[in-house]
Amino acid sequence: MKKMLSLAAMFAVLAYASPASAELKLSGDAGVRLRDVTYFGDTGMEFPQDDVLWQYRVRLNASADLGSGYFFKAMVTNETLGGGWVTSNNGLNEFDLTVSNFYFGRMQENCHWMVGRLPLNSLNNPIFDLTLYPIQPLESPVAFANMDRVLGVNYGVKLGDGMLNTTVVALDNDFRNDTAAEGDGLLNDGYALHLDYKVKVGDVTLEPQFLTVLTNANIYGQNTAGVPVPGATKVTPYTFGALVGVPAGDAKLSFGAFYTHCNDTEPNTTTEVDYDGYLFRIKGEIGNFMAWYDYNHSEVNDTDVKFSNHFVWAQYKIPVYSSAAGSVTIQPTLRYLAAKGEGMGAENYDYSRLRSELWATVTF
Repeated sequence: MKKMLSLAAMFAVLAYASPASAELKLSGDAGVRLRDVTYFGDTGMEFPQDDVLWQYRVRLNASADLGSGYFFKAMVTNETLGGGWVTSNNGLNEFDLTVSNFYFGRMQENCHWMVGRLPLNSLNNPIFDLTLYPIQPLESPVAFANMDRVLGVNYGVKLGDGMLNTTVVALDNDFRNDTAAEGDGLLNDGYALHLDYKVKVGDVTLEPQFLTVLTNANIYGQNTAGVPVPGATKVTPYTFGALVGVPAGDAKLSFGAFYTHCNDTEPNTTTEVDYDGYLFRIKGEIGNFMAWYDYNHSEVNDTDVKFSNHFVWAQYKIPVYSSAAGSVTIQPTLRYLAAKGEGMGAENYDYSRLRSELWATVTF
């Protein structure tokens, strides 16, 4: 609590800085979430069949217009697994606020650049999910496990009728020599290049993308239940695909399809890594209702190990109060994951998980 008050006081002082300073604009949200988690089937590990959680989250946003297109943005929240949500255990739940993402740059008429801890918008774009979590990329692990941000530099330029964005990011940092954890390339670190072109053709929005890991980076080899499965730790996969947005009367439909591939050898080992995976998404929005469905299938080719995953997210936002200063909403949410791994002998698993949630959120 002391840290939260200190940060609030700091922001207040900055917001009322002298006229010669950039005006700092503040916004944010705070929420309380009641979550019931139920597991079905065999996860391979001991989980409670039914678990009710009380959780809370605070996010503070700051932005500054420096003039001539230069800007600064930042978000402060609790940097924990789960996208900043903290579970109350009726004990000392210290909510540690920290700078989760920040970036600065310049926006111009036909181009822009930005550098810092960049937000990825991975709830709406699963290309990083499939690249970093090829065994089980569903339920947005990059948003909730990696806090939806990565350190990097972005440059965008208007090309034809659309905008081309080029982003180079640092995925990890390794320094140990002569082990499988050692990277390769520049300074042993894992770097990736993301290319994104967004263009509107009539009423349809097209967004083809390509993401390649340039130097060996950490690729996670376990599913979200924590079950160990075959996977790589240091390899250079690539992923490509596209998002398509289509209006449908009062509704908005979007579709996504992505494919990832890796054929590599882990550094300082003779372990060969050969896998493929794809992810399909269909998403619909109408009024205050939003839902999407994901399907993923991945295979480890040299061992014939296969993974099949389904995921559904559905939510309805109920407005309680709204004004120019902020809003209060209630949001029932359902998140259903079904995961299956086969070809691993005793480590096979087949389970599903239902998260029933009720969010109460204030924005300001």
